[in-house]
Amino acid sequence: MEIWINPACSKCRTALGLLDAEGAEYTVRKYLEDVPTADEIRDVLDRLGLEPWDITRTQEQIAKDLVLKDRTEWPRDDSGREKWIAALVEHPKLIQRPIITADDGTAVVARTDDAVRDALSRG
Repeated sequence: MEIWINPACSKCRTALGLLDAEGAEYTVRKYLEDVPTADEIRDVLDRLGLEPWDITRTQEQIAKDLVLKDRTEWPRDDSGREKWIAALVEHPKLIQRPIITADDGTAVVARTDDAVRDALSRG
């Protein structure tokens, strides 16, 4: 399993602590340094069953600067999907965290202990 983290994020540190406490084997990806490609983001979205706007941190300053809440400029449908993915690649700080990709091909946004346990149960 792999976990995408920002080391400065308390939820990421909590998730790592829980993984360690459970003796899980995992790989850490500091996604601000090792930025996911558009294909990797598409893969994670497929695993999550979500769309790019669902994993976008819209309260970040860059989101406000890009005016991501403008649904005309940033439609939340198929017509805007690739633009959202490109924004996540260009500005990885916008990616929700932590994200755990499980060995069974699924993924979870692991912002709660329950979500981390869910990922652990999937292997």
